[in-house]
Amino acid sequence: MNCYDFDQTIFYPDSSYCFVMYCLKKYPGAVLRAVPGAAWAGLKVLRKKAQVKELKEKTFAFLPRLPDPDRAVQDFWEEHRGKIAPWYLAQKREDDLIISASPEFLLEPMARELGVRLIATRMDKRTGRILGANCHDEEKVRRFYEAYPEEQIREFYSDSLSDAPLARLAEKAFLVEKGQTLRPWPEEER
Repeated sequence: MNCYDFDQTIFYPDSSYCFVMYCLKKYPGAVLRAVPGAAWAGLKVLRKKAQVKELKEKTFAFLPRLPDPDRAVQDFWEEHRGKIAPWYLAQKREDDLIISASPEFLLEPMARELGVRLIATRMDKRTGRILGANCHDEEKVRRFYEAYPEEQIREFYSDSLSDAPLARLAEKAFLVEKGQTLRPWPEEER
């Protein structure tokens, strides 16, 4: 199987950011009420006083205020499906796996439309709370082995060196820059 990070890899720029901005435009009252908590959590993360998980939960704290989160996600993808990278669409295979730190509820409709498998951060779309760990770094490896203990990653694609744990599992790994440029993963980072 080939394995892909999602944000800034096959979708540019970042689906969570784009979704929050989309909701800010469509449901400003809901999103603006979450901004102070998200800003405070962001400062705590910068000062190493909190984990990214807390920031993500505070950022998505607006979800309970949406009239219909599923409809918001559906409408979001109606506007943003064109941001899937053409290079990815040209090489997509049925056994592809997307593995992402973005919320599963957000990426699931697009993964289904693409006809590929998905591992992502489990977040309750009714509360914005993360269920378990944020699917990032070593957690991606743990979740991969949990779901596919017998599988081998043939090729891995990501925009971030923080995905080195997954790159090490792959026969070949590639860095993606600005959703386009592919280059071999630096050997010193594997």
